[in-house]
Amino acid sequence: MPFRLLTGLRALLLGISLSAAAAPLNVLFIVADDLRDTVGCFGNPHVRTPNLDRLAARGVRFTRAYAQYPVCNPSRTSFLTGLRCEQTGVVDNRWFFRDLLPDRSTLPQWLRGKGWWAGSYGKILHVGEAYGEFRPGWMDEGKSWDEARMFPPAPESLRLEGRNISGGALPWCYWWSMDGPDDAQPDGRNAAESIAAIQRATGAGKPWFIGTGFHRPHDPFVVPRRYFDLYPPGSIPLHRDPSDLDPPPPLAMPGGGFGKAFAAFSDAERWEFLRAYYAGVSFMDAQVGRLLETLDRLDLWRNTLVVFLGDHGYHLGEREWWNKNTLFERSCRAPLIIAGPAVPAGGVCREQVEFLDLFPTVADLCGVAPPAGMAGRSLRPRLEHPEAEAPGEAFTLVVRGGGRHGQAVHTRRWHLNRWSDGTEELYDLENDPGETRNLAGRTGQAAVMAELRQRLDRAGPYVPRRPGR
Repeated sequence: MPFRLLTGLRALLLGISLSAAAAPLNVLFIVADDLRDTVGCFGNPHVRTPNLDRLAARGVRFTRAYAQYPVCNPSRTSFLTGLRCEQTGVVDNRWFFRDLLPDRSTLPQWLRGKGWWAGSYGKILHVGEAYGEFRPGWMDEGKSWDEARMFPPAPESLRLEGRNISGGALPWCYWWSMDGPDDAQPDGRNAAESIAAIQRATGAGKPWFIGTGFHRPHDPFVVPRRYFDLYPPGSIPLHRDPSDLDPPPPLAMPGGGFGKAFAAFSDAERWEFLRAYYAGVSFMDAQVGRLLETLDRLDLWRNTLVVFLGDHGYHLGEREWWNKNTLFERSCRAPLIIAGPAVPAGGVCREQVEFLDLFPTVADLCGVAPPAGMAGRSLRPRLEHPEAEAPGEAFTLVVRGGGRHGQAVHTRRWHLNRWSDGTEELYDLENDPGETRNLAGRTGQAAVMAELRQRLDRAGPYVPRRPGR
């Protein structure tokens, strides 16, 4: 049979199968905090993530998936409401999204209204500025969720060794290797409670949406010692910026006390940070494995959609930054994997997608029409034909003090940042994936800049908002 006919027949059958599997699907929605896109199956062979690798082999891996804001609360508000941060007004970790959008439905809330049972375990919605600060109402129980639970940090008595890498300059910047089992840690309990909820909800006979939010690899870097032991000294190379790296414009890097502390790191401290971060990645991966094993045991893959993502990216030494909140690719991009009935195994989509696409995608695959006014679009065509070349674009926003801000547009080849002080950055991702050369204003780039500026206008303007406005 000719290749084109085979390809067309496969696409037809896949489309029929996706439609047939549309309802009612269970949804397991897994979010890892501060997880950059260069781990494990996303291109870093030094990092041990066998369970994420297994999930990617079962579904479609998106290598160019972008957060709409590289900080927890704005990103999560965006992908759970299907709106851009320019629309939600949530651009930091201070405001609960209900303060600005009291009547906007979230993805789990929308499915609840269509007959799904919804449970949240760990951090799906952002619940406060500091780890361990659980603000009343921020779990959104009774609206987004039928049940929502978070768990406190492990007892200090379990600490074996660790320290503050910054010498105390940054209170959050510390690691501890811990004694005890995985379930002595909050993320272990998140996995255990999610498994129990899956079992209960499956037994009740209703479709379910379960959100499992893992805090790791977010700081503080606190995980059982055996995960640190996966990374002996020297097992992961340190990043080195080239000596002729173009300096960033004034608003591109957050700087401040963070930047001063990072600049003072020795190589030994850089290694400490890197090791602690990847220990957290492997710990999180092990908890994902427990969830996947539950789907195996209960034979739920036939009617369960699994979505895994990091809420945004993270720098690990690029431009001497060890955090998020920049418009560079390392901060804006994060892993995204979707697996489930009729999703092609081992598929790889290399085109741009946005996290706000997840709401319409899940609704579509569950056979439910999404609310009006979605900024994103269903990724069903990407899932049906992950290898197809269908160039897209993605947008990211960051806001600095005093309303100063930057907006980014990411395309297959180009990345343009436009800052409120009038400065711009243009990077050629095809020839300079590390974004070391700012081509903005250089000879021969006028047409590219003009086109990207027009595209960036599609994200809409950023206008600061506060509750009641």
